[in-house]
Amino acid sequence: MSKVKVVVGLSGGVDSSVSAFLLKEAGYDVIGVSMKIWEGESRGSGKRHSCYGPGELEDIEDAKKVCEILGIPFYQIDLVEEYRRIVLEYFRSEYLKGRTPNPCIRCNQLIKFKALLEKIESIGVDFDYFATGHYARVEYDSEKDRFILKKGIDERRDQSYFLFGLTQKQLSKVLFPLGNYKKEEVRRIAKEAGLDIYDKEESQDFYGGDYRELLNTVPSSGPILDRYGRVLGIHKGIWNYTIGQRKGLGIQSEKPLYVIDIDPERNAIIVGEERELYREEFYAEELNWVSIEKLEEPIEVKVKIRYKSNETDCTVIPVSEDRVLVRFKTPQRAVTPGQASVFYDGDIVVGGGIIED
Repeated sequence: MSKVKVVVGLSGGVDSSVSAFLLKEAGYDVIGVSMKIWEGESRGSGKRHSCYGPGELEDIEDAKKVCEILGIPFYQIDLVEEYRRIVLEYFRSEYLKGRTPNPCIRCNQLIKFKALLEKIESIGVDFDYFATGHYARVEYDSEKDRFILKKGIDERRDQSYFLFGLTQKQLSKVLFPLGNYKKEEVRRIAKEAGLDIYDKEESQDFYGGDYRELLNTVPSSGPILDRYGRVLGIHKGIWNYTIGQRKGLGIQSEKPLYVIDIDPERNAIIVGEERELYREEFYAEELNWVSIEKLEEPIEVKVKIRYKSNETDCTVIPVSEDRVLVRFKTPQRAVTPGQASVFYDGDIVVGGGIIED
């Protein structure tokens, strides 16, 4: 009987490397792959230890070394054009609309768990499952006949937020070997396995430099207004600002002022006092449901409105097939258009969507 074949997405970091090690130890036929997405030399200050940056070549070399140590085949997959078109253009477009995008979620949905696998299949690599180093879990619920996405047991490292957009088809073919491990255990396993990257610094951000370098556009100044339309100052381009920002406004005021809205049509930044940052509700679109097929009636769940925020109680109310109204039990600060809102029932991801203006 032939072994189950698993392709492991390798970033050159400790998490994906240990995933490959654990799968091989468990008896799977493991194949390592790394994505090439960086376009040549750095045009700016991008650093290593980011998902997108000039350190990619070193990261790919680290992934190759891990495969050599583990005795598994390695493939480098060129996704430069796809990444530019699907992730970078989206990133630019959203910022130029005055929104704050989350490129990691889009990359997972359309690149890592889709385009990468299609490319692997196109070069004749046969496999049964795809695995990554994400801290999350997937389980099959026989009663619902659905694959369920759950938080990793390491709550500080849980990455289920970034994975809410995965479809049932994608989840049915995914393995997350680190879902039941804590980061400290993963580093220990890497060291004991003789993997040199056991103490490698983690990727912290999407881009290691100033993200404005990726926008490829000339800053367009405009007014900084209060809620009554009075001009308080001049901004340096709406994409330099995000909801809740206080620093860098360059305006004088008796009370601290924060960005409370961004108006791309007027090319204006709207500022106000901190109390004006709090909202009782918002709309979300581009929905994906995970633990349920679709939302037919209001549900009481918890919501995360950004990766590093705490979950808060809310009611999710269906408005249309691809739009919901999310009503907080307690008003929340700095609800930011373009960010993901992910709904949880305990450690189960119910679904999520993108926060609208």
